[in-house]
Amino acid sequence: MKNIIEKHKKSFDKAVHFGKQDISSIRTNRASSKLVNNILVKSYGTKTPLEELASISVSDARTIVISPWDKNIAKEIEKALSQSDLGASPNIGQDNVIRINLPPLNQETREKIIKVLHQKLENARESLRSIRDEVKGEIEKSERNQDITEDDKYRLIEKLDKLTKEKQTELEEFANKKEEEIKGN
Repeated sequence: MKNIIEKHKKSFDKAVHFGKQDISSIRTNRASSKLVNNILVKSYGTKTPLEELASISVSDARTIVISPWDKNIAKEIEKALSQSDLGASPNIGQDNVIRINLPPLNQETREKIIKVLHQKLENARESLRSIRDEVKGEIEKSERNQDITEDDKYRLIEKLDKLTKEKQTELEEFANKKEEEIKGN
């Protein structure tokens, strides 16, 4: 039963991956395909991530270009992009290619984006704490069932706390880099 923590390492990794992915979707001063990849588009009777419906590229520092593989869903893509919180309007051009010109960030917008960043970081931390609490419960249950000793319980909880702290630090470092990008430093 000493591999309780190992059994849950994937859960920690998934939570960190999701947190990083969520933070990556926040707009910075530069255009990025990550801003639109996971926007859900209603097409063919179901909601599908945009990255599965079109090729997404960046033509310059402020322009995202979306080329739908099926030209018939360009209007649905434009609608989904308009309803997203990008802060920019999509434009359909010739051949149903969609362009999004991102306006430069002003100080007020930067502050709002940083607040969103901090909220997403806190959500990711919350996920890590939830996993930690679940694993700690398993460790304590194992000790009650006499599968592990009391000393083992304390060692495992210490190891669990160390792992949790490492994952939180990883997320915080990622978020700090993103915040610097938003500030334009």
